[in-house]
Amino acid sequence: MKTQVKYDIFSKFYDLVEEYMEEKSFSKWRKIVWERVPPGSKVLEIGVGTGKNIPYYPNDVEIEGIDFSQGMLERAISRSTKYPDKKIKLMRMDVSNMSFPESSFDFVIATFVFCTVPDPVLGFKETIRVLKPHGKAIFLEHMRSNKWIYNIPLYMINPVIKTLTGTSVIRKTKENILNSGFKILEEKNLFSDIVKLLICEKI
Repeated sequence: MKTQVKYDIFSKFYDLVEEYMEEKSFSKWRKIVWERVPPGSKVLEIGVGTGKNIPYYPNDVEIEGIDFSQGMLERAISRSTKYPDKKIKLMRMDVSNMSFPESSFDFVIATFVFCTVPDPVLGFKETIRVLKPHGKAIFLEHMRSNKWIYNIPLYMINPVIKTLTGTSVIRKTKENILNSGFKILEEKNLFSDIVKLLICEKI
């Protein structure tokens, strides 16, 4: 089953499954991400999901959000109606084949997305394409640890998660970012080295 179809199905339960982690950690990390976006920016959010970032969107930026799952996108659109003061446009689109012209955005944001993109390097290269020269990308991502002991539970649960949702918890996401052509300006560990905030620049 394609990852897109899995998320169409999973969208009905997505917020409920992540409710505890959202309240305990994810919401704090999302706030950190969006505080980095300066006023007046034109922003693309990749993998908008059910719209969990929408409450943290600044009112003074223009945001376009995409997701490849219609089920997830419908929930994001519903959530966006609660924030009429925010400048939001949401649409169905695949990060690996975006229809935006080159150099369209000042910032690209992705939170817990590239663990799911089937070809992450291609997705990162498309992200670079749509960024303006010296535009910034902010990635909040989980990935394989450099500490073998932390990887034991990740490898144990990965087959189940990948089968259910198409998501991998053992990707080398930092290496994928560098291999795509990004320059990493800042790297911050949020949960050991498994969850990172990475601020990158188009060069």
